[in-house]
Amino acid sequence: MNRSSPRPGSGRPDRRIAGLVGIAAVTTLAVVAIVVATRPGPAVPDTIAKGQPVPAIAGSALDGTQVDLAAYRGRPVVINFWGPSCPPCVTELPLLATKATAHAADGIAILGVLTDDPVDGAAAFATAHEATWPTVVDPGAAIKKAYHVVGRPQSFFVDRAGILRSIAIGPLNDADFEARFAAIAGGS
Repeated sequence: MNRSSPRPGSGRPDRRIAGLVGIAAVTTLAVVAIVVATRPGPAVPDTIAKGQPVPAIAGSALDGTQVDLAAYRGRPVVINFWGPSCPPCVTELPLLATKATAHAADGIAILGVLTDDPVDGAAAFATAHEATWPTVVDPGAAIKKAYHVVGRPQSFFVDRAGILRSIAIGPLNDADFEARFAAIAGGS
C-alpha cells in the first residue's frame, strides 16, 4: 500500500482538500477586504428631495450669456431638462412657451438645461420653437447628475424660496402644468 494515500477511515485529511480549503479561505478574506475598502460613503438618493432646496445651477446659456438659478429667487421656476433630438421635448416646447406668456404676470421663470445633445444647432432650434427662456449648457452632465435626471424631458417645479415642490418626468400637458405651477406660484 502506498504511504501517501490515507487509509479509509484513518482520520487524516486529504492534503489536496486542505489546500483547496486554505485557498478558499484566503480568497474569501481578500474579497471581503476589497468590498470593505471600496464601499461607498453614505448612499446617494435616487432623486433630489421634494421640500428641500434645489442644487445650484450656473453656467453659460446657448447664447453665451451667464445664467445663475440664484438670480430667480423670489420667482416660481420651472427647470426643464431637454434636447432637440428628444421628440417629447419638441412636443413640450410649445406648451412651455405658451405658459411662459400666460404666467408672465405671476413672475414665472423657465430655465432650460441642454441635456444629452450637442450645443451646435440647439440655440437655433430653441428660437424656432419659441423657447425664449435661457437654456444652460451642461458639459460633462454635472447639472444632470446633481438633479438625478432619468430622462427627457424632465421638469422640476421650484417655489419662490428655491424649494422643490414637484418633478415631472416626460412631457407635460396643460392640466398637469397648471396643477404643478399653482403649487409653486403661491403668493402671486
